[in-house]
Amino acid sequence: MDLIWEGLRQALELLLRLDPEVLQITLLSLKVSGIATLLSVVLGLGLALGVALNEFPGKRLVIALMNTGMGLPPVVVGLFVTVLLWRNGPLGFLGILYTPLAIILAQSVIATPIIAGLGLAALQHLPPGLRLQILSLGATRSQMIWLLLREARLPLLAAVMAGFGGVISEVGASIMVGGNLKGSTRVLTTATVMETSRGNFEIAFALSFILLVLAFTVNAVLTHLQQRSRPR
Repeated sequence: MDLIWEGLRQALELLLRLDPEVLQITLLSLKVSGIATLLSVVLGLGLALGVALNEFPGKRLVIALMNTGMGLPPVVVGLFVTVLLWRNGPLGFLGILYTPLAIILAQSVIATPIIAGLGLAALQHLPPGLRLQILSLGATRSQMIWLLLREARLPLLAAVMAGFGGVISEVGASIMVGGNLKGSTRVLTTATVMETSRGNFEIAFALSFILLVLAFTVNAVLTHLQQRSRPR
């Protein structure tokens, strides 16, 4: 218990004195995970809409693959992204391995299936005839899609929160593709692992508390938006 209280004390101390390194790590964590979540929302909702609004051979197989992707192990994602970005890999010419861009790419791969799977479930839960009803009233396809998204906004926001939670807490892929480089690719999760391995448990607890506060703050904002738009 003493370690926990000491970690909380150090977390408050680091935040109050605006420790430059901790601020840099915290802001990078928010930036990387925020961008990855936004990319995943675009890709995941696009995939969910494409599957939900169209009939095609193998649709159930695609849905099964999407649901399987929701449980992708981060270390497996990190391995494949590292191989792709390695200097001799297919995307090695980009030269982004061990940069924040590589972490964003890996986290996007992790979050996209989560948002796509939950988004598809939300869209399929809508009344079957709603799409035809909207079109019969003269709406264009884009207007129909927008109205469907509005109707499913509560579970869709939950999908976004799940996607963000999956990437902000991820550590394996971030270390593999980012390298945990000081001042460049070190985020809260990788810094916590490093300090724990060094036996600096107080600092590790401090970083963990900061990570929890960051995750809570973002999810509290999203929850506020979700509950504000809930039908009365």
